[in-house]
Amino acid sequence: MFPRFLLAFLTTIGIVTSIQAQGLIGKWQTVDDKTGIVKSVIEITESNGLYTAHVIELLDPEHAGTNPVCELCKGDKKDQPILGLEIMWNLEKDSASKWSGGKILDPENGKVYGCKLALEKNGTLKVRGFLGFAALGRNQYWHRQK
Repeated sequence: MFPRFLLAFLTTIGIVTSIQAQGLIGKWQTVDDKTGIVKSVIEITESNGLYTAHVIELLDPEHAGTNPVCELCKGDKKDQPILGLEIMWNLEKDSASKWSGGKILDPENGKVYGCKLALEKNGTLKVRGFLGFAALGRNQYWHRQK
């Protein structure tokens, strides 16, 4: 019979391995880091080693029954509907649980930031948007949609 600490350790490894095996691809609920409100569902996909994300559902009660456009965006994203909008692009996998090198768009202010992602041991996705240096930014924690 296994000692309890060994069983707990093996169980933890199994959980972490299971979470990492799920990877980044899938649907995630975004949570506003300032208000704690669940805002949207984002779908992350991969093609040729690059990861992108699109808005597939708006959950914020402020936008219930509407499909606002990205008025403050620039370039080809200007005035595009938020639903279906690509908000993350060009992310590359660094390790089993980290991605970087990409960009993320905040449709509320139209700004584009550098982006790094890290899959946490508890299954949440740490999304870091930053200007210039990763140290100069902010985090959001997204939750895998069930």
